[in-house]
Amino acid sequence: MGRIVVFIWAILLGQVVSYIGGALHGVTDYNFTGTVIVSLIACAIVMLIGEVAAPSNTKKSKK
Repeated sequence: MGRIVVFIWAILLGQVVSYIGGALHGVTDYNFTGTVIVSLIACAIVMLIGEVAAPSNTKKSKK
């Protein structure tokens, strides 16, 4: 359930960033589908990095 919420927030924040960025650059057409795709890809990459870079819980015994 937590990952679904992360994807939903990624879509929402991606839409906001795309809208504001487009408004600042004077873009008149808004591409909803492209923004969703880029948001989901960025979210998947960040989640993958988080899983790979997470420290392991195994403790090494010192002898």
